[in-house]
Amino acid sequence: MRFGKKAKLNPRYIGPFEIIERIGKAAYRLALPQRLSGVHDVFHMSMLQKYLWEPSHVLSYETIDVDPELSYQEQPIKILDKEEKELRNKTIPLVKVLCRNHAVE
Repeated sequence: MRFGKKAKLNPRYIGPFEIIERIGKAAYRLALPQRLSGVHDVFHMSMLQKYLWEPSHVLSYETIDVDPELSYQEQPIKILDKEEKELRNKTIPLVKVLCRNHAVE
């Protein structure tokens, strides 16, 4: 488990990070922050996303407290929606929760 989520719920991209050097034809070394010191700093180019720079773009980068196992604790803020899903023979309550470090969308 990485960042407390499995499979499809993993964050696909975290960053942006500066490229320090190119290693071979398809690998790059990135300048990762100290909190990600447990992650290897060389990535294949298929794992990177191109950043298109524009002068008016200002990045808001929130820091996340990451454990040595590269996971973090979610902190719920408020309940956004409640719903009950009916199956054949039972009803399942569903709750949509806004957590810290996530946008409303």
